[in-house]
Amino acid sequence: MTKLGSGSLVIATHNSGKLKEISALLEPYGLKCISAGSLGLPEPEETGTTFAENALIKARASAEASGLPALADDSGLSVESLGGRPGVYTADWAERQHFEGKPGRDWYMAMGKVEGMLQELGPDTARGAAFHCVLAIAWPNGEHAVYEGKCTGSLTWPPRGELGFGYDPVFVPTGAKQTFAEIDPADKHAISHRADAFAKLVAEQFGG
Repeated sequence: MTKLGSGSLVIATHNSGKLKEISALLEPYGLKCISAGSLGLPEPEETGTTFAENALIKARASAEASGLPALADDSGLSVESLGGRPGVYTADWAERQHFEGKPGRDWYMAMGKVEGMLQELGPDTARGAAFHCVLAIAWPNGEHAVYEGKCTGSLTWPPRGELGFGYDPVFVPTGAKQTFAEIDPADKHAISHRADAFAKLVAEQFGG
């Protein structure tokens, strides 16, 4: 199997914040991370029905267009009592234009939608949930590798904390009393779904 070495790696994102976060994680391994956005690469349509499928769609598109290895991630929240929803549609549930005709994302609205669906199921409904992160690496020769991370927990209401983003204010990780949005970001990153996936990537790609 092809392995990552030192050199350039395309991060399949147009989000500068995500590029910065991933670059920091990979910097110790001698990789120069450049974003698909800075290369002017188009964003492919995410037509997959799983996190792995969507991550691979993005990684393969960047690898084929750039001729360089590419890394993409896809992540989201699954709620047990909702049959795993919102899942790959986690961000879509926050899209305001679906409800108000306005662009942008409203995460409070998305959290409220999840809570409303749970309340409709009754007061004794299980509130178990998990954050998922899938990292996919694709090489120009067609090879690929996938690493899946997970952080389990439960949902609370109302939202608490100002430190997180997305669904963090309603997610309490297993063994904790605070939500992801109340936990110091460094402590959150140490136990997050993304940290779990990156640990698996580093172990296989760099041997530790």
